[in-house]
Amino acid sequence: MKAHLVFLDESGLLMSPLVRRTWAPRGCTPVLYQGTRHHQKVSAIAALTLSPRQQRVGLYFLLLSDQNVTSTHLISFLRQLRHQLRGRLIVVWDRLQAHRSRLMQEFLTNQATVSVEFLPAYAPELNPVELVWSYLKMNPLANLAPHSVEELARHARKGARMIQGDADLLRSFLQGTPLFGPSIGH
Repeated sequence: MKAHLVFLDESGLLMSPLVRRTWAPRGCTPVLYQGTRHHQKVSAIAALTLSPRQQRVGLYFLLLSDQNVTSTHLISFLRQLRHQLRGRLIVVWDRLQAHRSRLMQEFLTNQATVSVEFLPAYAPELNPVELVWSYLKMNPLANLAPHSVEELARHARKGARMIQGDADLLRSFLQGTPLFGPSIGH
C-alpha cells in the first residue's frame, strides 16, 4: 500500500524585521521601527505532503504565539494531520530532540499507519519545508515590523495560506531539494 510522504519541520518567526531591498527613491531609505521586545516570536510547525501517486501536494501548518515547539505540540499536530490525510503516512524529519523524545516514541508505537524516517544530520537542504520557511520569511514577511506577536502571527497565517493555495509553488519546494527533481507529477 502506498503512503503519503510528509516532510515536517519547525521554525521560529521573530519580531525583528527581516530587511530586504525596497523600491524606495534614492536617498529615502525606509526606516522600520520595531515596536516590541525582540525576543518574542511565533513558533511554527509545517508539513509539506505529497500524495501516494505524486498528484497532489499540500501544506499544513500550526502557529504558536510566544511558545517553543514541544513533543506535545508535535503529537497534536500529527493527530490533526492523520484526520486530514487518508492512508499511511511516512513522516520525514530532522533529528530534533522533540522528534526523538520518549513521549514521541510512545505515541508513534501506537500509530500503525505512521512510520518515521530521519534525515541525515546537518542536511537541511534535503527538507523541502526549509524552502517553505525561507520563502515565507523572504517574501510575505519581509520588511514587516509588527507591533505585537499577534500581528506577526496574523501576517504569518496570511502568508502561509497564500503559499498553501499555490500548488505550483509547493511543488517547486519539493523540486528544489536533491531528493526530487523536475519529475514530480502535475
